[in-house]
Parts: sequence; C-alpha cells; structure tokens
Amino acid sequence: MKYIQSAKNAQVKQWKKLLTKKGRDEFGTYLLEGFHLVEEALKYKEDIVELIMNEEVDLPHSWDYDEVSITMVSKEVAKALSDTGTTQGVFAICNKQSKTVKPNHGTYLLLDGVQDPGNIGTMIRTADASGIDAVILGNGTVDLYNPKLLRSAQGSHFHLNVFHDDISGWIEECKSMGIPIYGTSLEDGVEYRSVSPQKSFALIVGNEGNGVSEEILQKTDQNLYIPIRGRAESLNVSVAAGVLLYHLKN
Repeated sequence: MKYIQSAKNAQVKQWKKLLTKKGRDEFGTYLLEGFHLVEEALKYKEDIVELIMNEEVDLPHSWDYDEVSITMVSKEVAKALSDTGTTQGVFAICNKQSKTVKPNHGTYLLLDGVQDPGNIGTMIRTADASGIDAVILGNGTVDLYNPKLLRSAQGSHFHLNVFHDDISGWIEECKSMGIPIYGTSLEDGVEYRSVSPQKSFALIVGNEGNGVSEEILQKTDQNLYIPIRGRAESLNVSVAAGVLLYHLKN
C-alpha cells in the first residue's frame, strides 16, 4: 500500500486536476468523494482505478475492494483533494463511462443548458427514483462528473443511463418512433395535468434563467407548465422536473 504525506506530491497535483472538467477530459477519469458514493461505485462494479483514504479512516468490512489499488494519504492531502468543507477522507478515482443509448419507447429526461450542478444532480436522482430510463445532458449543460453534481446525485448516475448528447437529434429520433416530446414553458403551454401519463415520453427542461430554448420548444409535440398559486415567479427547475416526471410516469 502506497502512502503520500505531502499535498505538493506530483500524484496529488494530478488528482486535484480531476476537480476540473479540463483535467477529467485529459485523463479520462473523475474523482468521487465520500463513503456513500465510493460504496455505490464498488457495489455497481464501476471501473475504479484507485481508492484513496485518509490514514485515520477505516474502510467498512462489508466493502469488496480486494482487487482495487489503495493509497493511504495524510489529513493534509485529503483536505487538498476535497471539494467540500469537511471531508470524510475517502475518495475513488474512476474511469469515465460511456452509457450512450438510443430512444427505444422508454422514458427520458432531456436537459437543455442547465447550469447549476446541484440542480442537475437532483434531477438525475429524481429520474432514478421515478423509474426514468435515461437522462440526456444537452449542449450548455454542466459536465456530468462535476463534483457538486455527483454529490447531489448521490450515486444515481450509476443506476441509469446518463450522458451528454445532442437534444435536437434526440427529438428527431423520438418523433420517428412516435414517442411524445414535452417541453416546459410558462408561455404557449398547457397545464401539465391536462396531459395523461404515458408509457413512453421525452421531457425537456431548460436553463434556470431562460428555460428551454425557443428553437427546441418549436420542435416539441406539446409544452407544459405547472401553475403558480402563490407569488413566486417560478419553480426551481429540479422541483418542476420532479413534479412532471412523476405525473407523466404515473
């Protein structure tokens, strides 16, 4: 077992690059932090390159990590690698996965230019909970392996297909298969409860400030909105997605 004490170590510097999209693209790997996420990676047999643990941390006996390389690090190194205020001292380096699928009469959530990684992670987790088949991250949407996104998703990116792809292409393919496509818009939309639950559908939600782009909205079969009863201007995009997914998937 290797041991690294200094945060200035060359290997630590390389690991820290995985906190950025540029670094993740360069090395083809990403960094997971925390007991729950690392346990999910082990449970779902993700391609773990290495486990990293603070020297003061004990790994659970229930974990199956016999064939995984482990590096012990000092508290200083664990703090340097952490993207949180208080680290649990457990990390995993994983290979980025390619889980691309094509429409096949399933249920899909498409994200158009969503910027907040916490919102995206929450939507991936909600899609997982509601039984959605895939989440497609369209142009302008934050990188799947952003640390905040991964924490918010709580391991759900291991449970279903989540990947970056072109939303316009997905719309064309869904239409060719007769899969209804629903956009989300406060203008020129219908109240969501007027639409019956579907066995197959694609739901598109958009940017926190601007919503789904006009170009995409013009390609949908129908655009939905959730009534605002109080004085709030709008719902958080992840909350809105949850309401719509559970209604359409009912």
